[in-house]
Amino acid sequence: MIQFFIQSTLSLFLLLTVYHLFLEKERMHQFKRFYLLFSLVFSFVIPFVTIEIASEIIQPAVNTGNLLFAQGSSQTIEETNYTTYFLWAIYTLITLLCSIRFIRNILKITSKTKTNAIIDYYGAKLVLVPEKNLPHTFLNYIFINETDYKNRNIEAELYTHELTHVTQKHSHDILLIELLKTIFWFNPIFIFCKKAIQLNHEFLADEVVVCSYNDIPFYQTLLLSKANRKQLLCLVSNLNYLVTKKRLLMMAKTRSQTTVILKKIVLIPVFAMLFYSISFKTVAMENPSSHSIQTKSRDSKNKLTKTNTVLQKELLQNSTALNTPITTKDKTIENPTLDSIALKTNSVMETTQPEFPGGIVAFYTFIGANFKVPAELKGSGKVVLTFMIEKDGSLSEFEILKDIGFGTGEEVIRVLKHSPKWIPGKKNNEYVRVKYSFPIQVEPAKQ
Repeated sequence: MIQFFIQSTLSLFLLLTVYHLFLEKERMHQFKRFYLLFSLVFSFVIPFVTIEIASEIIQPAVNTGNLLFAQGSSQTIEETNYTTYFLWAIYTLITLLCSIRFIRNILKITSKTKTNAIIDYYGAKLVLVPEKNLPHTFLNYIFINETDYKNRNIEAELYTHELTHVTQKHSHDILLIELLKTIFWFNPIFIFCKKAIQLNHEFLADEVVVCSYNDIPFYQTLLLSKANRKQLLCLVSNLNYLVTKKRLLMMAKTRSQTTVILKKIVLIPVFAMLFYSISFKTVAMENPSSHSIQTKSRDSKNKLTKTNTVLQKELLQNSTALNTPITTKDKTIENPTLDSIALKTNSVMETTQPEFPGGIVAFYTFIGANFKVPAELKGSGKVVLTFMIEKDGSLSEFEILKDIGFGTGEEVIRVLKHSPKWIPGKKNNEYVRVKYSFPIQVEPAKQ
């Protein structure tokens, strides 16, 4: 959720910045409307689109001396995070209040359509209200003062302006952004997005008026005469949006078709860059030719290399195989196979398992390079222990479940205490403590 919020906000912020720098002052208002709405959709969808690019890595051979390894198992330690619950409770409460305000504003406007006279007007409906407000529009309703209407004090240009809001369905854009503001009330970027959308609505309506009456000076004077009257409703398209100066300048601005085309072309690399930076992920893929790792050494001149598959088969055939249940005085622990671990991992997609820096092969290399086989050990055996991988990647709470004596269990713990910090596990994008079970097959040192 946090990653989605960050990515969508950064995307929308960048696209809105591009709009203010390159598009806002251009007379391409229909395209700008599409751009602003598409930016909203793009910013919400792009975090959910992932394209993986496989990057081949080559795993080096691992010489682990007199040790054989099998896949360990991990268990996420559930912890109650009361801070998360508290933050969600605050979010839910504020969202509920914002939703109530949003619905109340809609009811406040629609109630006027039921309590005042309505007149059909070129596919729209004029609502005659007693309040001395500027003409304003919501959906297909145009609200005007009843006295001004009867005394014919409303200029034809104002009717055309408001009718444009109705025919081009500008209220739908406002309802969309207000709904997003209700859900994402903590994100100020939607405030600026709404202002940009409403200003462009005024540009669109002004353009229709100018083209219809071809009298820019008169229309500019009309706007200036209405500029000191305020509109208090947030869901309506209204004449005065406190941006009269920008509207007056836009009317007198000439349109360069070449500039418009060039600025549209500039947008292509912007969207491509955002798409690539957010959606493309590089995934490491092992080279099939490098899957075999060296797991056992007979002597310095004769090193035996085995693949993971061969290793598993050998362990299963051995009477002390690592996949047999581990029985201690207090408990019996089932050591899962690689297939069962993979099944368990895939069933909880939101959980990320902890990882040793460099991967499991690097972990085997670290153990093999630092583990010292006791000279007194005559036969092979299995050592099984568990340890906790903390939220910061450090290791703690070492516990030996099965030992073969001669200090082998203590030696494994000694090595693990010198381990570099792991990459901690995650659940729902939050770091968690993970208990790791680790079996090792130890063979005596060769004389």
